[in-house]
Amino acid sequence: MYRDDIKPVKGDVVKIIAYKHDGSLHRIWYKNTVLESNDNVIILANNKTSVTEFDGRTWVTKEMALVYFHADCWFNIVCMFREDGLHYYCNLSSPFAYDIDGVKYIDYDLDIKKYPDGKYFLLDEEEYNRHKNQYKYSDELDRILRYNVAKLQRWIDSNLGPFSQDFISIWVENYQNIKK
Repeated sequence: MYRDDIKPVKGDVVKIIAYKHDGSLHRIWYKNTVLESNDNVIILANNKTSVTEFDGRTWVTKEMALVYFHADCWFNIVCMFREDGLHYYCNLSSPFAYDIDGVKYIDYDLDIKKYPDGKYFLLDEEEYNRHKNQYKYSDELDRILRYNVAKLQRWIDSNLGPFSQDFISIWVENYQNIKK
């Protein structure tokens, strides 16, 4: 359920909640600070935030991260600031939704991991194919996800959106200013 009066605003702290295609819980990230929120984009930041897995296991992220969601994209992008440089973890997913519980999406298994040296790899194709059969992904959904893998690769190759140094600089500074 989406209502304008509960849309997150800059400075709010929200959860990110990932589900699987059947509606089962996949993972929750707690304490994400909203840096930008409008009808098209939500940009969040977190640092050493708690995460709960579907099976109840918990862990804490090791570094600061920016998280980018776009309403027209079937992926989200996590920019992780590690000692050896900027790492990206991109989840193929439904576009985001927001309600009183937090920012939500459906995780579709395929991921792209990009390293500081610029190399990137498509991950989890076996898991995707297994879940495609298990959850009965439609041919249309498969086409949408495959199209968005290619779109994400174009973004990476062209340094668009979160892959741009300007994006990183602006939103890290924004996060630091909110935390002051």
